[in-house]
Amino acid sequence: MQVVGYRPLDPSLRVASDDVVEALPLTPGTDLAFRLGERHCAGTVQNGRHAPCSNPGAPYCPTHTVPWSVASNADSEEEHAVYLAAFAPATFKVGVTRSWRLPTRLEEQGADRAAHVHTVSDGRVAREVEADIAREVGDQVRVATKLAGLHRAVDDGAWEALLADFRVIERFDFDYGFDLSGRPVAETMLTGRVVGTKGRLLVLEREGTVYAVDLRDLVGYDLREGPDDRARQASLTSF
Repeated sequence: MQVVGYRPLDPSLRVASDDVVEALPLTPGTDLAFRLGERHCAGTVQNGRHAPCSNPGAPYCPTHTVPWSVASNADSEEEHAVYLAAFAPATFKVGVTRSWRLPTRLEEQGADRAAHVHTVSDGRVAREVEADIAREVGDQVRVATKLAGLHRAVDDGAWEALLADFRVIERFDFDYGFDLSGRPVAETMLTGRVVGTKGRLLVLEREGTVYAVDLRDLVGYDLREGPDDRARQASLTSF
């Protein structure tokens, strides 16, 4: 059984066995007990069937990596929204997406708050507006930065100061259903009880320690049933 993808909003991992793809739920309270085996390219999935690939590149080898410009080209003629997103406590970014997909896109990224600030006719114009705003705000947020703020709240003053320079069309405020008392430990594993998910971050509790796992870092791994008993870094609160 291989991890071949993930869906942040289900939330679930997509796992393939005998070329058939199924969902592995990541709903809060779910107990997971898997060991990670070898990691290699996740191949392709079409119509619920998995075409495996043995190439060592992971999560995808060069053959199965689709450039962003190619993947997004079909959407270029649709109306797009330009947005600002906030990640606790005070990291901000600008982004673009098809207008009808805006709330979904924000939740996929794990944004804490967001503001729709422009509506434009197509993707080309959207990217031009995005590039202009990005000179001041930035257009990327590392997963490690999102993880570091999982237990924090958004700095209201910094967020409102940023929005003061824009005409806000609509605001968004997201609740992912869990509160943490401290920063989780970064790990790559699939053993523990699911606390919740936020974007592509999976939060697990195991033996008194809370861990955060980047779902993308699981793609390509072969899974073996049974708890992972390797020694893991524990938080100070677990002692």
